[in-house]
Amino acid sequence: MERVELNVMGITYSQVQQGAYALVLAQVDGPYRIPIVVGIAEAQAIAVRLENIIPPRPMPHDLFVSMAHAFGIELEDVFISRFDEGVFLSELTFRSETTEVVLDSRTSDAVALALRMNAPIYTTREIMEKTGFVMNDKPDGEEDEQSDAADVGNGYQNCSIGKLEKMLQMCVDNEEYEIAAEIKKAIDKKRAEHKG
Repeated sequence: MERVELNVMGITYSQVQQGAYALVLAQVDGPYRIPIVVGIAEAQAIAVRLENIIPPRPMPHDLFVSMAHAFGIELEDVFISRFDEGVFLSELTFRSETTEVVLDSRTSDAVALALRMNAPIYTTREIMEKTGFVMNDKPDGEEDEQSDAADVGNGYQNCSIGKLEKMLQMCVDNEEYEIAAEIKKAIDKKRAEHKG
């Protein structure tokens, strides 16, 4: 199975789900971006590390890292292994001098630990292509497409694939990754219907 390495691009407020955030992972040396919905606490745990903020008392992820280091345990890698019913499932591979252990984890926790323990993050090409979208430079002359992005939440079934692709690009350009993911799902559905 081919693994694709990802970097944490950042955290943004979710345009789709109120009170949630989107963790955006970027393909290393590639155009794909994967948005993952996370809660406020998870977003905070990731943002604290991205911003190199040192809290006055250790957060749970920091405490876990301190304990792992005290016992000579390293995080080998994070692997986003499955995508089921809108949920990303991840595995953590830990290694000591004598043992290797793979544990299931929420993806948000896995990423928070990977950032703290300098571990790489991977997924499969299939998951990347299914859940991600391609980040392109904005072509000239598309400023008039703002209206398409504005009504992005209103019934994709009446839009052509071409219009949906333009809307997708507008959302990517505006860093509205959650909406972009919804549009990508609509495009994939329409393409599957056309094949059928």
